[in-house]
Amino acid sequence: MKIGIVCASDDELAPFLPMIKDIKKTKKAMLEFYQGTINHLEVVAVFSGVCKVNAAIASQLLIDLFCVDCIVNAGTAGGMDPQLEILDTVISTQVCYHDVAKDILTEYHPWMKSIFFEADPKLIKYSKIAVEKMQLKQRVVWGKMVTGESFITDQGRKEINDQFACQTVDMETAAIAHVCYVNHLPFISIRCITDTAKHSGIDHFEENCAQAAIIAKDITVALINELDHY
Repeated sequence: MKIGIVCASDDELAPFLPMIKDIKKTKKAMLEFYQGTINHLEVVAVFSGVCKVNAAIASQLLIDLFCVDCIVNAGTAGGMDPQLEILDTVISTQVCYHDVAKDILTEYHPWMKSIFFEADPKLIKYSKIAVEKMQLKQRVVWGKMVTGESFITDQGRKEINDQFACQTVDMETAAIAHVCYVNHLPFISIRCITDTAKHSGIDHFEENCAQAAIIAKDITVALINELDHY
């Protein structure tokens, strides 16, 4: 099994690089892909750059160039559920865009039954097994993620929450899920919280990003360890 790992930023990718053995670098479309193994399973990791199009480019290249069998999106996100605290982690069950008209994906290509992309049930199952074994100090929950093209602060948080009742918001996850959907490829996202309604803003994101990225990496690697049984 070959696992694609997409991170939005170099800070989110950095914790993975020391974990990848026999690393080989490939450059394509102004992106650098890191191919090797983590605990004997093949992986290809990349930081896509921020925003939906960048994430989609990286994801499609993982599929076309490296023939990955699934994609894990790992990194950080803004917390939307008021119960979430900084450095809690959310693992996706459903993902959608918060800034795309609801009929765009249901009335037109790819003619979805709803606006939500579903995370792979087996990846969810193995993520729960992995997290249970880890005994983390921070909380991990499974839930809904939304994606749009802007960093969400207090002003936009309530409107999105009212519409989607989501756990996190970011700028890439739905685009990665979208690419996986049209390619019939298993997908899951693991996002650690860097800012919340209580502690919001770009300053907090910068302060918490490094620690949150390590937590997301740890959970992703734990999931990879379980995928021998996929």
